[in-house]
Amino acid sequence: MSTHTSTEDVINNSERVQFDTFLDEHRRALNDSLDGLTEEQARRRLVPSRTTLLGLVKHATFVEKVWFDEAITGRSRAEIGIPASPDESFILNDQNTVASIRAAHAEACEASRSAAAQLGLDDLVLGNRRGPLPLRWVYLHMLRELAQHCGHADILREQITSADA
Repeated sequence: MSTHTSTEDVINNSERVQFDTFLDEHRRALNDSLDGLTEEQARRRLVPSRTTLLGLVKHATFVEKVWFDEAITGRSRAEIGIPASPDESFILNDQNTVASIRAAHAEACEASRSAAAQLGLDDLVLGNRRGPLPLRWVYLHMLRELAQHCGHADILREQITSADA
């Protein structure tokens, strides 16, 4: 995890430190959306899609593995042990709990940091289906993805906690 605690700490640091810090803030925010929720609340569906708070964090784990394992190592999704499609990554099974999903997410984030640590922002990752992409693009895509899902999580959490108050 980044040694910096917020975006304010990194204004005058390198672009890479800024990317790492922003990415870690979004990772943490999404994981924190599960704080204090019961298993039922975390699984509660409030929209027609499979989107739940627990499903969002499970999907974020999938995304980490797609972009920082598949794209960097070139291993297939089957080898990594993740679903073939993003939609499937929201599916919860009976073994998925708040604790297990949070732990898997934290582990995937740490693996992502390790995988990217030796690469520069302009280094190409070769394992993505789109073809070679610079690591910078991966970071920007991840920030976009996580920011979107943090917004979803904020709204879902507000609905859940206000309904149960």
